[in-house]
This record gives sequence, structure tokens and C-alpha cells, in this order.
Amino acid sequence: MKKKIIVTILALALIGGGVFGYNLYVSGKNKNANVTTTKVVKGDIENVVTATGIVSPKSYVDVGAQVSGQVMKLHIEVGDSVKAGDLLAEIDKTVLETKVESSKAELVYQMSQLKDREAKLTLAKLTFQRQTELLASDATSKEAYENAEAALLSAEANIDMIKAQIAQTESSLKETKANLEYTMIYAPMSGTISSISVKKGQTLNANQNTPTILQIADLSTVTIEADVSEADVTKLTKGMEVYFKTLGSTKVWRTKLLKVEPTPKVTNNVVLYKAIFDVDNTLGDLMNSMTTQVFFVVSSSINATLVPVTAISKRDSESKNARILLQSPNGTFAPTRVELGVSNRVQVEILSGLNENDTIAANFASVDAPPRADSQRTGTNVSRQQRSPIGMMR
Repeated sequence: MKKKIIVTILALALIGGGVFGYNLYVSGKNKNANVTTTKVVKGDIENVVTATGIVSPKSYVDVGAQVSGQVMKLHIEVGDSVKAGDLLAEIDKTVLETKVESSKAELVYQMSQLKDREAKLTLAKLTFQRQTELLASDATSKEAYENAEAALLSAEANIDMIKAQIAQTESSLKETKANLEYTMIYAPMSGTISSISVKKGQTLNANQNTPTILQIADLSTVTIEADVSEADVTKLTKGMEVYFKTLGSTKVWRTKLLKVEPTPKVTNNVVLYKAIFDVDNTLGDLMNSMTTQVFFVVSSSINATLVPVTAISKRDSESKNARILLQSPNGTFAPTRVELGVSNRVQVEILSGLNENDTIAANFASVDAPPRADSQRTGTNVSRQQRSPIGMMR
């Protein structure tokens, strides 16, 4: 009887243990039953620094007026293409033409005066020479001799004075003629009229500063100036690949980074550095002051093995190794060590440890899986630390 009771107790214990183990199994299996999985895929990946930029012409010139006056004619409109030497605008030349004629008349008068003074000089020389001869023979007075000498010196001084006046008038005439030519404004370079600052009939005053009439820009090559935050500027290097898009356009322009200006601008306590690069605009798709979304390519990989960043275990910034939970055919998950390549905020490249179409846990932290030795996949020996449970891994 006693033996029968013992057997019964052992049987019940075995049944209870079996039920308990089954419940644990089912519980663990159900716990991972709702884990989100994903496939390892192939694709291209880029690690980029993003910034906002503005389009501006690489070379341009502000065309101003060097003389005052009323704008009589404008031969161009915004958007017109011009060549160097083309006539752009005309300023009223009436006043300057009058000054030219007046200076010419003054010059004629002074030249006549010069001839008169030269004749008087000749007479003064003859008189002085005669008085000199007469004084030598005591045929004249000392006073008459001195008067003749003074008259000669005065005649010579008058000649020098009138010549100086003539030179001054000629210089003034030359300046007036130059100003007269400035009333005709020509294009200093070839390009596109990007802006016009005056209207026909407007009066310009060039006495205090040079008024700007229009701007000519060479839009065949444009410059992009992008504002990069101080947190990202250290990632930029001269010559790195950069591409950008404009708002509302799907076209992508690609070029190389030229330079990063060392002096930042601070706006609302935000420190921004200006990254500059040029791009060909022969087709004219890019216009002045367009806003661009810029991408500086820090690193990239083509046809890489890719997984979501959430699928890898935590690692420090310098580490190239991590773990991923690989799903086995029976549905369980086990950690597998992988080597990492290029990464961004969405995906990370796997250099070794996984194959395309492998099924993994989409979120490493969401799985409660038993430890799995890396040797089961790679054939290498694994230390005790590598075999630690998922919850213990870092």
C-alpha cells in the first residue's frame, strides 16, 4: 500500500513537471510570437549631412552711373542676355554737351590770348635788346633800361600764365568729354540682366555715391551657399561629393564641395558655417535666390547588405561590431555577431555575419531569446561573455 502511494506521488510529480515545462515553453514561444521581423536586403546606402542653401551667380557686376542726370532710355529688360559692350541705358547729355562747347570756346579764346601774349613778348624782347645797346653807349637812361627789362619779364610771365590756363581748360574739356561718354552706359561683361534698379525718366545723383542702375550676372555657372550646423561641419572635407535639389523639382544636381568658410554666422544662438560649391547651369534651370536642399555625402556603399538600425545591439560610436537576432527555422531567435559598415539614421550596412533574405528581429530590444553561440553560424569559438543572455548584452 505504501509503495503504491509513493508511485502515485511520483506520477503526479512527473505530470505536474511536464505541465509546468510545457507552460514555460508555450509562454516563451508566445512571448516571441508577436515579434516584428524583417528581411536582410540589398541596396545602396549613404551617410549624409543635410543643409539648406541659396543659389547665387558665381560672377556678377552692379552697373552704376558715373554722372548725374535723367535716365532717358533703357535698352534692356530683366532676363535679357547681353554681351560685353552692348548699350544698356542713356542719361540726358544736354548739360554735359553744353559744358563741352563752353570749354572749347574758352580754349579758343585762350589760344588767341596766347598769340597776343607771344607778340607782346617778342616786342618786349626787342625793346630790352635795344635798351641794352643804348645803355652800353650811354644813349639811354638807367630807368628806361630797367623798364624794358621789367616789361620783358612780365611778358614772359603772362605767357606762362596763359599756358597754364590753357592746360587747365584742356583738362576740364577732357573730363567733360569723358563724362559725356559716361551718359552712354555699356555692358562691362556678358551675362543676364538679373535686376534693374531705375526707371525711365528717373533722375540720378552721382555727386555723393554711384547709383546702381542694374545688375548683370553670369548664370552659366552658379554658386550654392549652404548653412551647415557646427555639429556637422567637422564631417565636411574639401572635394567631397555633394548633391542638391530645388524646391518643387525632382532633378538632382551633383558636384564637389569647394570650401567651408572659417567664420560662422550666429542666428538666435545657432552657429552656422557656410559651405560653398559651384555647379554648371548651362541649361538655365537654376535661378538667382532659389532655395536648395543640400546633401553632403560623408560615406556611401552600393549594393550593400542592409538592415534597420533598430535591429542591431547597442554599441559605442567607434565600434564596428554589433549583434543581430537571427531567426532560426523553428522560429526562435539567437544573437549573431556582425561587422558594420556605412550607417545612417535608418539603415546600416552589414559587411559580414548575415546574408541577403535572412530573417531577423526588426527591433533588437523587443526579443526575449535564449543565448546562441556564434559558432553555430560561423564555426568559431565563443567566449562565456558572447554566450550571455540577450538581456545581459551591450
